[in-house]
Amino acid sequence: MSKIPNAFKNGTAFIGFLTAGDPTIDKTVEYILAMVEAGCDLVEIGIPFSDPMAEGVVIQEANVRALKHNTTTDDVFEIVRRVREKSDVPLVFLTYINPVFFYGYEKFFKRCAELGVDGIISPDLPYEEKGEIADIAMSNGVDVISLIAPTSKQRIQKIASDATGFIYVVSSLGVTGMRSEIKTDLNSILSDIREVTDLPLAVGFGINTPEQATDIGKIADGVIVGSAIVKIIEEYGENAAEPLKEYVSAMKKASN
Repeated sequence: MSKIPNAFKNGTAFIGFLTAGDPTIDKTVEYILAMVEAGCDLVEIGIPFSDPMAEGVVIQEANVRALKHNTTTDDVFEIVRRVREKSDVPLVFLTYINPVFFYGYEKFFKRCAELGVDGIISPDLPYEEKGEIADIAMSNGVDVISLIAPTSKQRIQKIASDATGFIYVVSSLGVTGMRSEIKTDLNSILSDIREVTDLPLAVGFGINTPEQATDIGKIADGVIVGSAIVKIIEEYGENAAEPLKEYVSAMKKASN
């Protein structure tokens, strides 16, 4: 049974992302637990991939660093196993579909079920191809999280109608990365989605300041931050735990 609904029980959910294996496996475990301690309601764990097409330079470079350390999908599962020894926080994989296909769909989702991975986000899996993994994921209690972008206007009803877990609302066109301003009419998009689903709606792509978290927190059910967290890890390396706690704590408070 997915634990994702638990993330949305304490006001606006703060959802943090990091790349597994950056800077090390041990530190990824430590940083996930530090983020949870600071108020992170759900953690997205990025499985390193050589061609992360939806990512800006910050997360691309984190993928490169993790792959240089030969971080494998099994290593990422080991991170989950160690986190699960100390926390039942909802965990979601963010992964491109190739590593999952290569690992084997049945084997991958069975492992997710065994270790307590609650969902998967795959930016390069179009809605029309979702059936390739949906049944296998569902039979293992793993939610396939749907993304809805500003360009999805004509497809919102279709995408939202059979979504599970929560819906990842992409705030801006382009790739991930910190933005000084978010110009998308999110109110309109969120309103359209809410007409067809009661699932929580979490907004990501570009959010990095407390002011932005406050603005998004007023209209959405969750605030997703990735690049700003990865940037802290890049800057502080193996000493990022305290800066991460300070940042996550401030963003969680701001979003509520």
